[in-house]
Amino acid sequence: MLLKLLTLPVLGPIEGVIWIGEQIQERVDSEIDDRDNLQKQLLSLQLAFDLGDISEEEFEEKEEELLIKIQALEEAENAEEMEDITL
Repeated sequence: MLLKLLTLPVLGPIEGVIWIGEQIQERVDSEIDDRDNLQKQLLSLQLAFDLGDISEEEFEEKEEELLIKIQALEEAENAEEMEDITL
């Protein structure tokens, strides 16, 4: 504990940068996972429709919901990229 307090002025900023990097990595991973999960759900939905497990109306309704979610993720990513560019 004492050693940590003594090294805080030197190691504190380094640990802060490491923490920020970890937070950014977690967010990127979760966004990639979200997109992958939506793509897998869309593929699963297509397979269920092809096998005749769901009706065309149900397929179209769920497909539209998934596509809207995918589009929202892409728009959010594009907005973040534009925000980063302007900074």
